[in-house]
Amino acid sequence: MSWPQGRKTRPCAMLLLFLSLQFLITPISKATEENDYSTYFLPTVEFAVETFNQKSQDEYAFRLERILSSREEKVVFPAVYSMTLQLRRTICKKFEDGLDICPFQDGNSANNTYTCLFSIGTFTWATVFKLYKHECS
Repeated sequence: MSWPQGRKTRPCAMLLLFLSLQFLITPISKATEENDYSTYFLPTVEFAVETFNQKSQDEYAFRLERILSSREEKVVFPAVYSMTLQLRRTICKKFEDGLDICPFQDGNSANNTYTCLFSIGTFTWATVFKLYKHECS
């Protein structure tokens, strides 16, 4: 059976088209995973800082200065984030409004900055958190 001149190249063209679509799809799925991580991670960090402030005997509130490290644990349920956060004392008293923009206290006192390790379970469908581990130095 003879093929018309133009039809011989179609299977190769279809293969190239399929392969190029495969490359286009891959980065999109990775971006979705990163967005899911950041969607649930940031509220978990806020919960960690709030928990620290509630348990602290200090009259001043602490605020996140830096995320030193973070990772999502490989468990099925719930999503568990382990993070090391650097928290620093602010000039605002606890339970005041606007703590997320309250300025840090000046000085390098030993009580001004804490480095804390948190392990927190996040029940994503209900925005519920469970503190598994909390250690500060």
